[in-house]
Amino acid sequence: MTPEKIPVGVVGATGLAGQQLLLALADHPRFEVRRLAASARSAGKAYAEALRAEGGGSRWTASPHPPAAFAGLTVEDAASFDPEGLGLVFSAVDGDAARPLEERLARLVPVVSTTSAFRYDEDVPLVIPPVNPDHADLLEFQRRRRGWKGFVAPIPNCTTTGLATTLAPLDRAFGVKRVWMTSLQAVSGAGRSPGVVALDVVDNVVPYIPREEEKVERETRKILGRLAEGRVAEHAMGISCTCTRVSVLDGHTESVFVELERPASPGEVAEAMQSWRGAAEGFDLPSAPKRWIEVHDDPYRPQPRLDREAGGGMTTSVGRIRAERLFDSGVKYVLVSHNTKAGAGKGAVLLAELLLARGQI
Repeated sequence: MTPEKIPVGVVGATGLAGQQLLLALADHPRFEVRRLAASARSAGKAYAEALRAEGGGSRWTASPHPPAAFAGLTVEDAASFDPEGLGLVFSAVDGDAARPLEERLARLVPVVSTTSAFRYDEDVPLVIPPVNPDHADLLEFQRRRRGWKGFVAPIPNCTTTGLATTLAPLDRAFGVKRVWMTSLQAVSGAGRSPGVVALDVVDNVVPYIPREEEKVERETRKILGRLAEGRVAEHAMGISCTCTRVSVLDGHTESVFVELERPASPGEVAEAMQSWRGAAEGFDLPSAPKRWIEVHDDPYRPQPRLDREAGGGMTTSVGRIRAERLFDSGVKYVLVSHNTKAGAGKGAVLLAELLLARGQI
């Protein structure tokens, strides 16, 4: 007998993160999209109509095409969206509206969010299922403390996801003392921001992404930290990042330098990453890839165009693992992770799968 699917809603359904959520939820074995919500501009329209731009074009920017199953769903106004009858809401709302909206929804139902609105609250965990599934225990404390029926469970920043995933097996095997990282981030990570998708990034590298570096530094320490007494004690590592935007459609590339607590050769580091099965191995998660990290020995890999879709966009690809001679115990490598799949829509669905498997939804 097939278990009944959890009815879910997607708020912010017309934006890029919302579109990626719908792609990840189409024909999902455990979740069924019943309702959609977006801004007042889209409210009252069928989803297919809400995606139409002026001049007859489409506001759908994800790949592939919009799932036909959602075309006829009527889009509701996010500002007045009532989650009654739903077991879960996915939030992909942009900007300042995210926090009051997610708080209102979480009073009634669990919310899994792609936004940064609650990421840095003390009682809110940042969970990457293979890295720190135990941090989800903090959601029960959040519920009790705030008197909510539901909770807010955000996913990390898309740039953080690949970095934290690759640091997790290194910290477990050798200890991580300090990290330096420079990112070369895809334009899709900027959504549809004017001046980033267009001429600013063509034949160019934009050397600054507002608030990105601070997010990655803070979130990585939180994800790799330790859950204790109703909060996460951040990892003691030092971490410094420079985040840039480059002319790539999808897939963030990161150049990472790590000072380890204990000596390790490049071969030992490669083995630690390649053999890592993650901390969520005992859970049956439909969106999980066969391997969380894929290590390449080809010096020209990873590349966004070749490797961003590894594991259905959920595998972080690593290459150019070398010793870093400036440290007594150091290593450097390059990674590629899919920013709108692992770092957004599909990553949020993966987190919801974990919370369902743990009985929290």
